[in-house]
Amino acid sequence: MKLADLKRLAVKKHLKIHFRLRNGMECIVNEDGVARVPALKAIPDFNVEDELAVAGEFLIEPAPPAAPRTVPRAEMMTIAADSPGAAAHHDHDDE
Repeated sequence: MKLADLKRLAVKKHLKIHFRLRNGMECIVNEDGVARVPALKAIPDFNVEDELAVAGEFLIEPAPPAAPRTVPRAEMMTIAADSPGAAAHHDHDDE
């Protein structure tokens, strides 16, 4: 699962997706597909894509009136894979 997959899912399903970084901060991918680290005050010494690769749990905050819920990594990967367009995503390291 890549950051682009989470961004696409957040936009298509109108979600906010939260996950913890190893340094204790939180990254939030909003309904517009923008990944933010609200507590960040300076240039980061980490890569959000790398942090996502080790994230074990996600908080999914749907559009109102639904309630947020916490899901394990395996379920998040399934949700992201089931999202339209996820299957069409290909890694192109040379581009």
